[in-house]
Amino acid sequence: MIKVALDAMGGDRAPRVIVEGAAWASQTFDCHIVLVGKERNIKKFLDKTDYVKDKISVVPATEVIEMGEPGALSVRRKKNSSISIGIDMLKKKEVDAFISAGNTGAVVCAAMLKLRTLPGIERPGIGIIFPTPKKPCMMIDAGANIDAKAMHLLHYGIMGSVYSKYILGRDNPTVGILNIGQEESKGTEVIKEARSFFEKTNLNFIGNIEARDVFTGKIDVVVTDGFVGNIVLKVMESFADASSRFLKEELTKRLLPKIGAILSLPVYRAIRKKIDYSEYGGAPLLGIDGRIIIAHGSSNAKAIKSAVRAASEYVAQKLNQHIIEGMEVVSGR
Repeated sequence: MIKVALDAMGGDRAPRVIVEGAAWASQTFDCHIVLVGKERNIKKFLDKTDYVKDKISVVPATEVIEMGEPGALSVRRKKNSSISIGIDMLKKKEVDAFISAGNTGAVVCAAMLKLRTLPGIERPGIGIIFPTPKKPCMMIDAGANIDAKAMHLLHYGIMGSVYSKYILGRDNPTVGILNIGQEESKGTEVIKEARSFFEKTNLNFIGNIEARDVFTGKIDVVVTDGFVGNIVLKVMESFADASSRFLKEELTKRLLPKIGAILSLPVYRAIRKKIDYSEYGGAPLLGIDGRIIIAHGSSNAKAIKSAVRAASEYVAQKLNQHIIEGMEVVSGR
């Protein structure tokens, strides 16, 4: 049985929604969940929740790394935090995967300090899954490394292609570099150099893509540095929220649109499900010698349940081994 450590103290509504999500997952998936955090707080919510008793356990952690704390410094200072203990458990192979909806910077720093990267990988990347009209797509990196070199972008492309193949089911994933134009002459020197690296690989590389191409569904893996990727992610989130508010406001202004809205509820619900981040659960931190899922800070119980599913798939598909093999093919070893 797969064993997953879950940061019970990470997220805007921890530990309540973390415990609720873990309980839901225990009833759905064949895995054991270890809740890491302040024991009394966790058990207070566990006692109020229905869960499979032998599929959830608690490991105490006396400290919490808050969202606003600097990543590297907080990891070094708070050795008894839920993030530090959870990743320590992963390092000791006491669990197969670790999930946190807490401080992303702290999770990345702890992973780099305690676990290191896979052979050949210099920097890890956060892979975000988002919907398109045709199929889900991955963007990597979404914030782990804001100052990426050309070689890092190549590694992101390799890791994203592997994830897209083994988790998303793409036979020959298309890979493109996010740029301000499709022409080879466009972009920074880093992007131009990265493109030359990609063209020498056996990846299904389609060249540069523009931001307007991201949601067309024609590409499986969007490669970018963490600075741009994180901005794209936040803009996507805010636009989705604003669009929903605009639609609701216009539909409730007059009687006829209200009637139309009621009749269209099944359609709205289907669309909402497609764009709901909780369906995907979290983002894999790829390139680390361990399996880590970073969940959204505002995750609800459904998102935590989905994150457990994502972590289980990560383990079951032996994704890290496939990444290592992919790196070896590209390097010619």
